[in-house]
Amino acid sequence: MKAGLTVMKYKILLVDDERSNITLLIEILQDSYDLITATDGKKAIELARSKAPDLILLDILMPDLDGYEVCRLLKEDQLLREIPVIFLTALDQTENEYRGLELGAVDYISKPFRSEIVKLRIKNQIELKVSRDKLFFLSNLDKLTELPNRRAIDSTLEKEVFRAIRISRHISLLMIDIDHFKQYNDSYGHIAGDRCIKNIADAIRSSLRRPEDFAGRFGGEEFLCILPNIKEEGALVVSERILQSVE
Repeated sequence: MKAGLTVMKYKILLVDDERSNITLLIEILQDSYDLITATDGKKAIELARSKAPDLILLDILMPDLDGYEVCRLLKEDQLLREIPVIFLTALDQTENEYRGLELGAVDYISKPFRSEIVKLRIKNQIELKVSRDKLFFLSNLDKLTELPNRRAIDSTLEKEVFRAIRISRHISLLMIDIDHFKQYNDSYGHIAGDRCIKNIADAIRSSLRRPEDFAGRFGGEEFLCILPNIKEEGALVVSERILQSVE
């Protein structure tokens, strides 16, 4: 490996009320993944919302909220439902596998843990998630501008509005339209028109500074920017920056 090269580690949330189980899972997984831990269901849901893990390992038998209830709440949450869940179960609980799979879990890992089995089952689910994410990305990409397309805009807007309402924060939208584009297209041709749209898309993309800011091609010569946690004054600053970049 070249010096200075950073390898991204996928993030796994470990949930078990027995700290000895968490300690063992950390020993097995810490070299390959970024790990977050919780010892109860309520904390697990809080961490899933704030940390956005790629995978959750979830114990079934816990006080207060058991694993089944946590899984149900995760799958009912619009922002968390796509996170894959693997249940942790003792060997004498295998008759409950149907219930867990029915709730949306993707797999089971039996206790006592066998290191290689744990690693393999997690590796398989992470690879499946990566494949699904790639397919989702490609199906939601506008080929000309390489910005998210209308489908991705609708999905992202729904999630961000839901998040803004739930945690009581602002959200701003910028609707951007290219003036007189039809005349430009008619005068210079569709190839030049496509180049114009692509250049403006690049200008919009370069003007968004925060990771959570979102820009997509709404349709034709229209674009939409979604700016979470920004009030009107901040949205005006972003819009001015986009205008300057286009000019």
